[in-house]
Amino acid sequence: MYKPNEREYRSFGSFETRASEESDNSLVIRGLPIVFNRETVLWEYAGIQYKEKIDPGALDGCDMSDFIFNRNHGMNDATVYARTRNKSLEWDIGKDGLNIRALLDPEDHRHVDLHRDINKGLIDKMSFSFVVKEEAYDVDTHVRTILSIKKLYDVSAVDFPAYDDTSITVARSKFSEEYEKEFRELEERRRKILMLKTFC
Repeated sequence: MYKPNEREYRSFGSFETRASEESDNSLVIRGLPIVFNRETVLWEYAGIQYKEKIDPGALDGCDMSDFIFNRNHGMNDATVYARTRNKSLEWDIGKDGLNIRALLDPEDHRHVDLHRDINKGLIDKMSFSFVVKEEAYDVDTHVRTILSIKKLYDVSAVDFPAYDDTSITVARSKFSEEYEKEFRELEERRRKILMLKTFC
């Protein structure tokens, strides 16, 4: 069901567009694709919310040598809009999370269209894809904490949050093992209750 070292996808935050001060023709996108210490619900089962948060030190030592900015993780649009390798995508780590600055090409209609859609508010969320290196799971609060990210692949403008896909892409880990254990326990309790109701 779960595979180690497989990419995961998360959507957080919002971002803005504005003309670059460096050039009248430049199109710039700024965003916060990764936020620290903000719990988000991955899914809910039997009234229990399974949550996740990213530790402020999760990007320490992360391989960010070459990642891209795209749309919907390239699923419907294979365009690479900006890339760290050619310096059209810049980043820094702040107290709130990862900040990015993408410089788009004003002569490429795909870039112009994306900038327009973001500027109109049609797209107002960001996502990122990554591989986890280290994590922790609190069985009492049902919160998974990502302590260390091994590799960052992309940051993406998204039409919809990617949370619906996380259950099939999450790496096998302490988090998934504990979830499955709790799932089995809940199912066993329900089965016993059903049996009692049947024979009483």
